[in-house]
Amino acid sequence: MSQSKDTTIQEKITELDGLVAWFDSDEFTLELALEKFKTAESLALGIEKDLAALKNDIQVVKQKFDSES
Repeated sequence: MSQSKDTTIQEKITELDGLVAWFDSDEFTLELALEKFKTAESLALGIEKDLAALKNDIQVVKQKFDSES
């Protein structure tokens, strides 16, 4: 799966879980490990960025709600 703007946080987490499971599987090969690690690292950074943006959006909505109360 390639990352895109339309990929949800949950889809990215699911893909990351699959990559992590690959490292513990019988399919693990040293030749592919670096590539898989880089993909996992990119996914983790994307998830972190998405969660930070979501947190910011929640704070904005909360402030708006608090000011209207």
